[in-house]
Amino acid sequence: MQDLLLEYLPILIFIGIATLVAVAAIGTSYLVVRQNPDSEKDSAYECGFEAFDDARSKFQVRFYLVAILFIIFDLEVAFLFPWAVSLGAIGVFGFWSMVVFLGVLTVGFVYEWKKGALEWE
Repeated sequence: MQDLLLEYLPILIFIGIATLVAVAAIGTSYLVVRQNPDSEKDSAYECGFEAFDDARSKFQVRFYLVAILFIIFDLEVAFLFPWAVSLGAIGVFGFWSMVVFLGVLTVGFVYEWKKGALEWE
């Protein structure tokens, strides 16, 4: 049992150091930076409309199109990291399959760009 607990000791030390660094960073920002919130800083900016408005009000769909595009290209990056790590082991077939994958995503990106999905207004 003692050996099992010793195996988890580095993880506990890491969690402790990470917590201390996070608390120190947040605490330092409150001490160093002057806290002066205004209405613009407190306004809703993530969803494109006021959060405490009528739930049945109309809103722009443009934000959701950009969010979907971000998710698509974020997943592309998520596929690129393990591919880059294992590139030596997967060989030429793995390289060209990723080139085809990136080509399809590039064609989709150009299509969305031409359709105006990346323009906010």
